[in-house]
This record gives sequence, C-alpha cells and structure tokens, in this order.
Amino acid sequence: MNGMGEEVLINVTPREIRAAVVENGVLQELLIERASRRGLAGNIYKGRVSRALPGMQAAFIDMGLERTGFLHVSDIWSADRGNGDAEREPGIRELLREGDEILVQVLKDPIGTKGARLTMQITIPSRYLVLLPGSETVGVSARIEDEEERARLRECVESLVPEGAGAGYIVRTAAEGAAFEALRADMLFLGRLWDSVDRRSREAASGELVHEDLPLELRVVRDVVSSGIQRVRVDSKQAYERIQRFAESFMPEMAET
Repeated sequence: MNGMGEEVLINVTPREIRAAVVENGVLQELLIERASRRGLAGNIYKGRVSRALPGMQAAFIDMGLERTGFLHVSDIWSADRGNGDAEREPGIRELLREGDEILVQVLKDPIGTKGARLTMQITIPSRYLVLLPGSETVGVSARIEDEEERARLRECVESLVPEGAGAGYIVRTAAEGAAFEALRADMLFLGRLWDSVDRRSREAASGELVHEDLPLELRVVRDVVSSGIQRVRVDSKQAYERIQRFAESFMPEMAET
C-alpha cells in the first residue's frame, strides 16, 4: 500500500466504544457499540439444573443470574452432534437430572419476568465462520447463492478440518470471495478460543460466566486487522492492554508483528 495505508482508530468512553476504519485519511467505516445495548445473548455459563419438568420437556437452569434460565429439550438434543437416535428425541429426564452441571449459551435475553432462553448447542462466531463444537457438519450460509462459490467454500473448510476434530462449521455470508488463508486463520482463531472456553468451563464453579461475546475493540481486531490493516490506534490504556492480551492468546501471529 502507498501513503498512509489503512488503520483503525478506537475511541473508548464509559458509555460507548467507537471504531473507525480509515484509509489514507478517509473514513471507510464507523462502528459504534453502546454499553447499555450489550445483552447476554451469546454468553456461555456453567449452569446447574434446578428443575427438570417432563410435562414441559424443559429444565430450569441456575446460571448465577437473578432468574433461572429456560432450556427446552430441543435445545439439548441434536442427532447431528451425536447425542442420540435421530428417529427418537429423548425426554428431558433421560438427558438431565436436577443438580447436573452443564454448559449453556444464552439464545435470548431475559424479558420481564421470563428468564433467559438457553441452549446446550454451543456456537461461537468469528468473521467468516461459526464453530459448532461436537458437530460433524460443514454448512454454507443460504445467502451465498452462487453454487460454484458455495462448493469452493465448503471444499476449503472441509480440507481444513482435521479428521476426528469433533467440530463442525457454518460458513458465514461474509466469507463469499474469502481467500483460503483467511478461512484458515479464522479456523485457527476459533480453535484457540474454544480450547480456552473448554478449559475455563471445567475449572469454573456452577453459576459462573465462562465466555461472553467480544467487545467492539476485540471484534475489530478479530475481523478487520487480518484484512490488511497496518496499525491500530486506541485512546485507552486499559483497552490497549485488553487488545494486547487478546492478540497474544488467540492471534499470536498478529501479536508478533
């Protein structure tokens, strides 16, 4: 690149975080995340089964929040993930008992008197891929309509998944046209992140938050920096240190540059 090249400018305030992508001094993209808008959706908790109700085919899960979360049997069992016979969905008490400790992810935030809607079918997104721990599937977003591109993306991802990895992937719409190396980098990042989540889930106490969706400054590092950005400038020492630790743990190739 000539001239100033591309850079990311990150502004951190108590109420919001703003990230600007600038190329040769010209604003290309502006991203804003307000602290008040960050909900629980996507968060992963070490939960404990409070009640299992056969009549509702559901369980209430204590996650250390004000209200217990709601977990329906359909969000536990998945034939694709190897949890039973595809011809018959097991009952809630065949799968869970009161007192069991389980890993759950928030599908929907609590509303009014209702607790969060939960799932045990964990998904972790990155820029181009969504990781499905325990799955064997590679899927491609239906929004990518070109059949040749769909086939190329599927072939790329399938060639990258080690045999017996115990992980599946969904190729996101943003991956259309993405290079093989970009997909590989995304998969490496997700693998490191899941290893961290898995380790923390085993060490965590019941009711503890194990993983939450990345704040804007870390999503920018994850999604934008790998696409040719030459520098990141941030006006908060705390945010800078978070970015450094994140890069060292999950994107070491970037931290070394």
